[in-house]
Amino acid sequence: MKNTKIEWCDSTWNPVTGCYHGCEYCYARKIVKRFGGNDKLSTFRAFQCNWRRADGNKGLFYDEASREKPMLFVIDKPLFLPSRLDKQKTKKYGRQIFENKKAPYPFDFNPTFHRYRLDEPSRWTKPRTIFVCSMADLFGSWVPDSWIEEVFAACEKAPQHRYLFLTKNPQRYRELERALKLPKRDNMWYGSTLDNMNAQRYPGRPLYNTFVSIEPLLEYMDVGLGSFGADKWAIIGAETGNREGKVTPKKEWVDKICEAADLTHMAVFMKDSLIPIVGEGNMRREFPWGRMCLNE
Repeated sequence: MKNTKIEWCDSTWNPVTGCYHGCEYCYARKIVKRFGGNDKLSTFRAFQCNWRRADGNKGLFYDEASREKPMLFVIDKPLFLPSRLDKQKTKKYGRQIFENKKAPYPFDFNPTFHRYRLDEPSRWTKPRTIFVCSMADLFGSWVPDSWIEEVFAACEKAPQHRYLFLTKNPQRYRELERALKLPKRDNMWYGSTLDNMNAQRYPGRPLYNTFVSIEPLLEYMDVGLGSFGADKWAIIGAETGNREGKVTPKKEWVDKICEAADLTHMAVFMKDSLIPIVGEGNMRREFPWGRMCLNE
């Protein structure tokens, strides 16, 4: 998407979609369920030439429940699915003809590499801050290194932008670093998602721009001096939506994180979901590349 409602970035870019983490509060899965195309995959024949399994097998599609290994898909061109009956053409030609509509998630939440999207940042000439793969975990254990490398290469072809990556599997950063596949550039930021005290963070002291996204904040996090290590930025947000069992964080939970961030000189960005909890006057909207605060 060229534009986004996510407060801490200008745009989202999704060359890869889908995830197998299974988080019950996942916003991306809800979006895919609304716009996905799995219910119409019986129309495969119309576009079979444009997609393939990541392992090269173009055999039948199996749903997630029956898979023996992660289902990964690669799409070289946009896929289209019949959306609604074209009454005029149906009447004219005497047979049912449907209008075709682009399918943004033709394999639902199964990880899919939309290779045709790789050149999108190069077409955006105005510099912007881009959240990469907001509809996936690019660094999930199921994602091939080759996909990640192609995404990195596309970022390097459009150096006018700032790229933010986010994962629940930050160990993958270290694996890529050791394999000399993790770019070290000022405009590339590597984030870890934390929703509880047991969540993984970037292991060791990184040599890169790193940050943490504590969203949704589901519990009191007993953080203190040095807890964030070399991270330069903390994004904090409450769970949104109407999920049964939804957690509403307390102000003291947020205050504790901010206290720890200040001790380690981190920038803090509070998402708008925290306004009812901390109050507009206490909101902090800072960015590590300028320490800009929108309240000032």
